[in-house]
Amino acid sequence: MPTETRAPWLNNYGDVPKTLNYYQGTMWEMVEDAANSRPDHIAYDFMGKSTTYARFKADVHACAKALCAAGVKPGDRVTVCMPNCPQAVVMFYAINLMGGISNMVHPLSSENEIQFYLNVSKSVCALTLDQFYPKFEAIRKNVPTLKTLVIAAIKDELKPLLKVGYSLTEGRKLPKLPKNGEYITWKEFIRRGKGFTGRYICHKKREEAAVILYSGGTTGTTKGILLSNLNFNALSAQVISANPIYSKDDKILAVMPVFHGFGLGVSIHTFLSNAGRCVLVPRFTPKTYAHDILKNRCNFIAGVPTLYEALLRQPEMKNADLSCLKGVFSGGDTLTAELKKRFDKFLRDHGANVVVREGYGTTECVTASCLTPLHLYKEGSIGQPFADTFYKIVEVGTNIEVPYGEEGEICISGPTVMLGYLDNPEETANTLRVHGDGRTWLHTGDLGVMDEDGFIYFRQRIKRMIITSGYNVYPSQLENVLEGCEAVQLACVIGVPDPYKMQKIKAFVVPKAGYAADGETLELIKAYCRKNIARYAMPYEIEFRESLPTTLVGKVAYRVLEEEEAAKRGEKVEAKV
Repeated sequence: MPTETRAPWLNNYGDVPKTLNYYQGTMWEMVEDAANSRPDHIAYDFMGKSTTYARFKADVHACAKALCAAGVKPGDRVTVCMPNCPQAVVMFYAINLMGGISNMVHPLSSENEIQFYLNVSKSVCALTLDQFYPKFEAIRKNVPTLKTLVIAAIKDELKPLLKVGYSLTEGRKLPKLPKNGEYITWKEFIRRGKGFTGRYICHKKREEAAVILYSGGTTGTTKGILLSNLNFNALSAQVISANPIYSKDDKILAVMPVFHGFGLGVSIHTFLSNAGRCVLVPRFTPKTYAHDILKNRCNFIAGVPTLYEALLRQPEMKNADLSCLKGVFSGGDTLTAELKKRFDKFLRDHGANVVVREGYGTTECVTASCLTPLHLYKEGSIGQPFADTFYKIVEVGTNIEVPYGEEGEICISGPTVMLGYLDNPEETANTLRVHGDGRTWLHTGDLGVMDEDGFIYFRQRIKRMIITSGYNVYPSQLENVLEGCEAVQLACVIGVPDPYKMQKIKAFVVPKAGYAADGETLELIKAYCRKNIARYAMPYEIEFRESLPTTLVGKVAYRVLEEEEAAKRGEKVEAKV
């Protein structure tokens, strides 16, 4: 007899529906229905150029034909290694239309990381920007499945006058594409698709795999996360349900990246599948982010806490009119109570009738699965579960639910929970477990607390992990990379508190015999890091040590190094699980 699943948060829902009906088709079919309902309305803006839903729909169909003309078949994986720009969005939905699976990759990944993502997904086709072509060229011979490499350019999506300006400025910095390289330009790729006369539309089931995103999982080792059409469409419905203030005329500033669940699931798919408008931002700084909010009069913005911290310091925001804002969401890292208070006051002082609403989620359930409701807030809480989503706090390492107010591992069950880890049944079984209530639960690897009203409080990661500017960085991975350098005998990586990034990365290195702890060796290690580590995960400091502290069983005692760094700042380090 299954046990009952507790859901005290349902008492707080008010007028928000407790359960929802989810779209029966694919991601693209949901977006296409929205496009057909508002063909003349703007789907997205990109650097001053607007694209209607009718044009967007035509572009996706043309791209789907091009994929089929290139030999891509239903079920094949296609890598999208792009920032937020039209070609990335069009390709993402075209892959879905013709029955493929999108493999979403960070374009600032190192060569070795890109090679890993291509090989683990067995991608037959990839799309990237011209500026990233050298990375693909360098590893192409090591990716036997990759048959087609499509190269896009930012300038191709710009208005004529802006295109000229871009070519004279940013365009001059880009590497020249070889004339006889193994690639096809985006324009030529689409042109070849026009001659395709076969079947290119594939009606897949909503439960079937559609997207691969990447995360460290519960062990800190990079894994592909297999997500379905339903996962994304359910998230879309849940986000809109939790925001009854949403209107189809609303705009969202889409700065969170397309290769990230937050950016792809909330900023892009949720809005396009509900006939809203996305302002696509391919690259941003706090200064340009401030400019884009004001210029586009966006109604919804989403970001990591570091972004909101930076906005408070932008001169452009001093006299800003933010009355257009209807929703401000924070995720990707813990929003401190102090920062929330300061930013809420900033919003009030600039005409916004909203507060920052913190959410929580993992890539294993696309992104957010929990959000602070509009009408109720508890300090320190990350909110309450979305409709049809259940949270449970269990004793670490078990399925045993703990009483309200006690700390344990956060577990999630609901329609956005992943299908599993790509080709990794053992880790899937460790993470997705059926409990006594008959539900399948995602064990997040995070510690938290639930109060008697169903509000969730995030504490920390169970496994050792660093969060820098909203990105998850796993020390063990960086240590493996560093120890692959010819000059490094032993390495340990820790996170150091930073007022802007929340944490920055510091590496401690013991040089190999024959290598001095000097500037020459340091430059050799840095050059190796630049080739093998993504820019956002790069150590800000590398400190040489003759030896590293160890535990009684001989493991490197990273906590000792954390304590030493904390002592330099006059702080204490809390014990970690």
